[in-house]
Amino acid sequence: MKPFEKVADFPVPNVAAALVSPDGVRTLGEVDRRFEVASVTKPVVAYAVMVAVEEGAVELDQPAGPEGSTLRHLLAHASGVGFDSREPQKGVGERRIYSSAGYEWAAETVEGATGIKFPEYLHQAVFEPLGMNSSALEGSAGHGLRTTVSDLVAFAKEVQNPQLLHPSTVAEMRTLQFPGLRGIVPGYGNFKDCAWGLGFEIRAGKDHWMGELPAETVGHFGMTGTYLWIAPDDTHAMVMLSDKDFGDWAKPLWAETNTAIWQALG
Repeated sequence: MKPFEKVADFPVPNVAAALVSPDGVRTLGEVDRRFEVASVTKPVVAYAVMVAVEEGAVELDQPAGPEGSTLRHLLAHASGVGFDSREPQKGVGERRIYSSAGYEWAAETVEGATGIKFPEYLHQAVFEPLGMNSSALEGSAGHGLRTTVSDLVAFAKEVQNPQLLHPSTVAEMRTLQFPGLRGIVPGYGNFKDCAWGLGFEIRAGKDHWMGELPAETVGHFGMTGTYLWIAPDDTHAMVMLSDKDFGDWAKPLWAETNTAIWQALG
C-alpha cells in the first residue's frame, strides 16, 4: 500500500512501522529496534492498572490522587493535577488536564495495593503474557516506556481481541470518560470537548494527528515522534515509532498519512 510505504520517507533519522489488517501485518524498518515512545506509554500502563482492577487489588472508582479524585479520574486526565506536578491546577472533573503526574500517581496506587514495584507489575501483567520481551518501563509511568514496533503490535492485537482483560473492561477503556471536558492536546491546542477514555485518547471530532480516521478510533502519540492507533472495526491498527521529537514536521504529515492510509484501506 503506497500511503503506508511513504512512512519510510518521514524526515527522521530512524523510523519503523507496522500496519495491522485482516490480511496480516505489513511492516517497515527495523521492527525490533527499541525506541523511547514517550506518552504512548500511557495506554500500556493503563492496561496494567485495569488488570489490577480485575484482580481486585484496586477499584476504578476508589480514591486516588488529590482529594475527591479517583483512579478513573487519574487515567482519564480529569483529576485536575498538572502535567508534571501533583499540585491541583483545577478542581476534580472540571477540565481535561493532560498529566503524566497523574499516571505516576495511578501506578503508585497499584504498587501500594499489590506490594509489587509497578515496572515489575507491568512486566508480569502485560509484557510477559503478550510476549513483549523487548519492552521495559524505565522511569515515569506517564512517559518512560522503551519498546519496539513488534511489541506494540502485540499490544494492539490484545486491545482488538482481549485475552488479559474482559472485553467489557477494554470497551470501557475505549469509551469517553467524563464527557464535555475542555482540554488541551499537547502540540494541538484547546478542544471544547477533549475526548479521552482510560489511557486511550479518542479521536472524536478533533482535527489533529489522527487525520480523518473514524471518530471512535483510539490511540496515543508521543513527543519522541511516535504514535499508535486502533480503529473501531478491531481489524486495523497502526504503530509508527521514530527518533525525531514531535514538532511542526509531524503535524501535517501524520494527519495526511493516517488519512491516506485509511482511505486506501477502503
